[in-house]
Amino acid sequence: MSVSTAAPAAKPGRMTGEERKVIIASSAGTVFEWYDFYLAGSLAANIAATFVPGTNDTAKFIFVLFGFAAGFAVRPFGALVFGRLGDLIGRKYTFLVTMTLMGISTFLVGLLPSYAAIGYAAPVIFIICRLLQGLALGGEYGGAATYVAEHAPHGRRGFYTSWIQTTATVGLFLSLLVILTLRLSMSPENFAAWGWRVPFLLSIILLGFSIWIRLQLNESPAFQKMKAEGLRSKAPLTEAFGRWSNAKIALIALLGGTAGQAVVWYTGQFYALFFLTQTLKVDGTTANLLIAFSLLIGTPFFIFFGWLSDKMGRKPILIAGCLIAAATYFPLFENIARIANPQLIAATENVKIDITADPASCGTLFDPVGVRQFTRPCDVFRRTLATNSMHYELMPGAPGSGVTATVNGTEVTIPETDKTGASIVAAAQAAGYPAAGDASILKAPSIGGVLSDPRALSIIGLLFILVLYVTMVYGPIAALLVELFPTRIRYTGMSLPYHIGNGWFGGFLPPTAFAIVAASGNIFSGLWYPIVIALMTVVIGLLFLPETKNRDLENWH
Repeated sequence: MSVSTAAPAAKPGRMTGEERKVIIASSAGTVFEWYDFYLAGSLAANIAATFVPGTNDTAKFIFVLFGFAAGFAVRPFGALVFGRLGDLIGRKYTFLVTMTLMGISTFLVGLLPSYAAIGYAAPVIFIICRLLQGLALGGEYGGAATYVAEHAPHGRRGFYTSWIQTTATVGLFLSLLVILTLRLSMSPENFAAWGWRVPFLLSIILLGFSIWIRLQLNESPAFQKMKAEGLRSKAPLTEAFGRWSNAKIALIALLGGTAGQAVVWYTGQFYALFFLTQTLKVDGTTANLLIAFSLLIGTPFFIFFGWLSDKMGRKPILIAGCLIAAATYFPLFENIARIANPQLIAATENVKIDITADPASCGTLFDPVGVRQFTRPCDVFRRTLATNSMHYELMPGAPGSGVTATVNGTEVTIPETDKTGASIVAAAQAAGYPAAGDASILKAPSIGGVLSDPRALSIIGLLFILVLYVTMVYGPIAALLVELFPTRIRYTGMSLPYHIGNGWFGGFLPPTAFAIVAASGNIFSGLWYPIVIALMTVVIGLLFLPETKNRDLENWH
């Protein structure tokens, strides 16, 4: 392996037509991959109703969580499989394969018969499709980022790769836009019956366009040069992770870069949406519109921070984004809550709920993939209160004692038939907690309604700040990861830390945060997870992460 050298200072020039085609082709294909991947989360209720038997809403919800988590869980394995291929046969052909796999898997979900038609084969095939999507996404991002970076001129890699960084947000935005358009243009009955399948079926058109445009591209100059010189790695996986000198860089990239980037990214987009709908009980259409507007305003800043990283460096922008996010998450989310559901916040301050139980009868509520069954009353009641966004305090009871509850000092009668804690919820609502659908909760389920509602506009402003943090940490990360690894193992080396960071640290943020909320009895306590991870990245990144912006990619093998 030759030693990386700093590239000579380059004078930024105008983007050439070929460079523009590289960015458009790579970005468009990656947008469509993210669009495909997010549909399963956005249409979870419709998928569950179609593919899961019975009327048990909990079982349906667990199935959807498992399907969504499965896609995240296998992303690192996709990174290993396709990263190796990308370093052996080339960037271009590998991400053609990943894109085709993603598009066909998504299209098949749109065609998949219901449980009523083919029985248990329906949910099984759905999970298989989700696994294939996760594998494909694990290989797509590394290929696209590497390909663009290896085409970019010195001094402009941050700017060029930042276009790739917009794709995840644009893909999420596109999926929300298509779903909202369909919901607003047809009856709820038609959407539930067949309309939800349309976004999945549209992916075949997007796939055709993406393949057509990518087939016109050439292999990256850095890979062609390495291939011509006979310097390709014969065992990219072993070289990238079996040698401590390279494995150490991957570990630093994960803990000092992508882990913090991932939790900031998922907090600003996915957890914000989860918080609006599940915690604050804002209806789904209103919440999607609020997120969509914040994404629309914030997306150009991916490009800005990518460009800025070419001037200042990748590391200071990434570290600053993680640090500022960690310092401001609590006040931002508290203000969102006060505006969207003021009665809920008033209740958390004025209604005191105490749960008393033998500590031995209360377990951990951690359930990252949604498959655990909770049976002990202490655990079930706490999850019920958390699901209803109610603050509570857990008090230690005598050994062997049952569970009791008080609301503002008055003991709640819990009938033997109440296995979920519904009587505690009813007592808390009588004392001031709002129920879902309460008139005090923000509701503006149309574009005009959002734009004319001062509360909605205020929340969009706060969500924009969260998205701005996302752009700070995500805009420079592709250039940073590409520059950390030599050409011969670049695709493999950068893909694994990226997808472990985003697939595991980030992808499991919502269920982890909910477990913390359920265990602590405070609706804001789930924010400690992204705060702690972001601060970990700040410390490790400051100490060990190198600055990479001046590295010469073509001469680093």
